[in-house]
Amino acid sequence: MTDVMSTHFRSHSRSLLWRVLRIVRDSHAAEDLIQDAYLKVHQACHTRPVEHIEAYLNQTARNLAVDHCRRQKREGVVESCDTAILERVEAEGPSAETAMIHKERLASFEAALAGLPQRARQVLELSRVEDWSNVRIAAHLGISERTVFNDLKLALGHCRDAMTRAEGR
Repeated sequence: MTDVMSTHFRSHSRSLLWRVLRIVRDSHAAEDLIQDAYLKVHQACHTRPVEHIEAYLNQTARNLAVDHCRRQKREGVVESCDTAILERVEAEGPSAETAMIHKERLASFEAALAGLPQRARQVLELSRVEDWSNVRIAAHLGISERTVFNDLKLALGHCRDAMTRAEGR
């Protein structure tokens, strides 16, 4: 993976530098940021597989550039950053109200999951999180496919009803 990263970095460093430079408007800071991005991606490749290295590197560099601009803004040195890009990035995030609504919905969903029988919760997890087929779940748990179907139907209905009740508050 290191060879792939090195090759990619050498062949794409100019375009990456240009993208970061458009945000931070400081060539020294941009060079430091793409070096930091390269190191972060390099470390990430050692901990887990990264399928799309170029996209991951570009997004990492962009995030570092935005973070750099946020620090500059806090310190009162905003003239070195493209404030339009910073404002657009800040506008992309959810509002406090939206974040709170999502947090409440997540808490309701977690409570609904906790209220399920263990096997139904396990069937739901294997089906929806692990993306297992009903046949595989049945074999794994030692139950029939019909029982998997019924447990999944129970779990989904229970979660749907709990989320409907939570939204009706």
